[in-house]
Amino acid sequence: MRTLDCKREELTEKERRNIEILEILRRRGPISRPDISKEMGINVVTISNYVDEFIKRSLVYEKELDISEGGRRPVLLDLNPQAGFVVGAGLNLMNMVGLLVDLKGNIVTKTQVARPRSNVKEISEALLEIIREILRRSKEYTATIKGIGVGLAGLVNKRDGSVHWPQKMDHYYTYASVDLPLGELLEREFNLPVLIENDASCACFGEHWLAMEQGIKHALYMFSGVGCGIMMNGEVYRGAQGYAGEVAIYNFKEQDLFRCGEAKDCFVKRWEVDLGIVDEVKQLLAQDKMLAASFFKLTATTLENVDLKSVFMAARAKDPIARQALDAAAKRLGIKIASLVNLLNPQVVVIGGGLEDAGEDFLNKVNLTVREWAFREAVDGLKITFSSLRENAVALGAASLIMRKAFAQLC
Repeated sequence: MRTLDCKREELTEKERRNIEILEILRRRGPISRPDISKEMGINVVTISNYVDEFIKRSLVYEKELDISEGGRRPVLLDLNPQAGFVVGAGLNLMNMVGLLVDLKGNIVTKTQVARPRSNVKEISEALLEIIREILRRSKEYTATIKGIGVGLAGLVNKRDGSVHWPQKMDHYYTYASVDLPLGELLEREFNLPVLIENDASCACFGEHWLAMEQGIKHALYMFSGVGCGIMMNGEVYRGAQGYAGEVAIYNFKEQDLFRCGEAKDCFVKRWEVDLGIVDEVKQLLAQDKMLAASFFKLTATTLENVDLKSVFMAARAKDPIARQALDAAAKRLGIKIASLVNLLNPQVVVIGGGLEDAGEDFLNKVNLTVREWAFREAVDGLKITFSSLRENAVALGAASLIMRKAFAQLC
């Protein structure tokens, strides 16, 4: 059995057809050869040649339809989800998730831990441990695990799998490099092919591959307001060097010159990953002792340990401070999304990365703001929604990217 080549980006025509046929089977199976032929616009003999190879490799199996309108019962094809498994790991706003996934995208095993502190050492150690745990739980599948996909914040170097991600020093950010190429480190320890991708790009691909309706080819996945995954014409757009999707600029020497009133120039500045919601809530709590007492009682927190989860909990209970902070954050995010909608004109904007629990009022405010700020033509038919895959989006997207490689290369 060949080993997956995770570093090669360009696909041959044969590999593209492998993916397209297997993707139709994954989404629509059981399905007949003539129906696949009709959908792809390729003659049925060519489809049969591909399918025969899939059957030989146990990726696809045949079965007869139980009901016939007369004559020979048609043979239907379906993807064999047990033909292989992939590991996905992803870092979210509040946790890190690890998954074992079959070839249809079904989760077989899941584990998660609280989000490590945002420094290279702790994130790397947590990532290694969560993959070890998934593999420990998956010993019966070891022989059929195709590879490991990882989604992390920051800029991913495609050549060596190293990652540059923001690390806060005092109230400034800087970009820190992993001391060792992360891809090579993981491959050496686990002896499996490894693919490392930006978290937002992973989540965008996962939503498209596993959750979006057929026909969506242009989409944005907003990983809070810090980064976004970009889908263009059905493919994740990564840019010339693989670094596309960072929606902020940053110069620590001049960051204090920015002032963040709504829609002022600081909207291009780097935001906190939680949109600054927690800091804003803390400021509001410090200003009103009566409302603060109600908030702390409701959430069982103090001013020191308020977090995003407690803010969401308070907002669901109609707490005025939580709702005020979320409303302001939704407006800021909506303005940023509006600029991207004007620039890229997507069909769908997905909001995720941990903001899925912010509630329908938050989503409605984002939606309203986008429609107020973007060109009317750009929002015509636009759908804005929370992530369907929720906290699993990054890990599932990373796993799906490995799955796509397995489909292409028939490994």
